[in-house]
Amino acid sequence: MLVKRNDFLPVFPKIFSDFFDKEFSDWAASNYSLTNTTIPAVNIKETDDDFIVTMAVPGMDKKDFKISLVDNLLTISSEKKEEKEEKDANYTKREYSYQSFNRAFTLPKDVVKEDKITAKYENGELHLTIPKKEEVKAKRPLQIRIK
Repeated sequence: MLVKRNDFLPVFPKIFSDFFDKEFSDWAASNYSLTNTTIPAVNIKETDDDFIVTMAVPGMDKKDFKISLVDNLLTISSEKKEEKEEKDANYTKREYSYQSFNRAFTLPKDVVKEDKITAKYENGELHLTIPKKEEVKAKRPLQIRIK
């Protein structure tokens, strides 16, 4: 946006221009993520032995998460509510927050050991390790030694 400055009253236009340009135009950029969502990004890595799922979810507790596997559908969800209760009824500001998300992933059929999936939450990251069944693990090529 091009802002025209008037030298006749240099102070007033600058004050109003700076206020409206900065306060309102930057509001969305400073209060929302680039995608305008609250869904955390997920990294999924496949190794020879397992799938590793990593999700950045700072500010949560492990009790806030629900992880389930039904058929081949892995669902990771979270819900967190916070409310600061004030005893004084004449408050001018009261803050509370609510965060939730739900992510679902279809796992390959008959590939994972469902009963061996592990999850841990530390330092703001949720880590899931989903081991593969022995029969579907990538077979390493047999190296034959030449005599």
